[in-house]
Amino acid sequence: MLPYSGIGAARVVADSDTVFRKQSVSVGLNYGSDVLFFGRTGPIKYPYASTDVIYNSKAGVFVYGSAVKVLGYNAPVDEIDLGGGYLYKYSKNFSGSISYTRFIFDKNAAQVIKSASSNDINFKNSFNWGFAKSSMVFDYLFGNANDYFVTFSTSKYMETNWSIFDDQDYLSFNPTISAIFGTQNFVGRYSFEHPDKLDMDNDQRNSYPLLLNYNNGRFNALNYSIKLPIAYNRPHYTFEAAWKYSIPVNVEGALKNRHEVFFNLTFYYLFF
Repeated sequence: MLPYSGIGAARVVADSDTVFRKQSVSVGLNYGSDVLFFGRTGPIKYPYASTDVIYNSKAGVFVYGSAVKVLGYNAPVDEIDLGGGYLYKYSKNFSGSISYTRFIFDKNAAQVIKSASSNDINFKNSFNWGFAKSSMVFDYLFGNANDYFVTFSTSKYMETNWSIFDDQDYLSFNPTISAIFGTQNFVGRYSFEHPDKLDMDNDQRNSYPLLLNYNNGRFNALNYSIKLPIAYNRPHYTFEAAWKYSIPVNVEGALKNRHEVFFNLTFYYLFF
């Protein structure tokens, strides 16, 4: 299954992933309690469901597509993501990936904060220290807003040496701490395009143009988070529940981001 670092992105990935160097197809389903995009959420909570398909070749090339439905809104599908990339391995402990993703939003879609950008170039490198695994990810987003991000994370993968139902299943845990640094022009663009969605009182709405005078292009710390995923694994599939505690920092503009707990359920099946 493809490792992916996009914080809050809709593509289904379990946190117990490793580089899978066989020809394979994986199909995933996901539920999320709110859309979190590079450490920011909109002022309205958007629970969602998504599905995806990923093809991995033996050479490390992969292509994927996903569909996202924001629950409680009229559009049958709010977002389609299409992309591809390449998985590589420098050594036994040093691996990475590079990929491109195109976000396509329905004109009647729920106005999630992610909709301010439509393209993402993602470059990830990970090193396994043995006692833990560290990753550094660079993302360049462009479209209606241009931004770049650097995400640092450290995780500790653990699995049980005992079975649940038979000798082919096990539980895995992958607690992760992350920090996101970057620009947030997408926040200003979202605020400009959707002032009716913002958490403002009447006085703020009357002076709304003044609220846009923030330096959203400044590179800064954006978010710190702690995540605890717990997964049930069998040879071809994984079911995972994950909790994330998110701490947004340096929030600018009219968004009222606060500390928040996110919950995700993920299921994927691997054909190989």
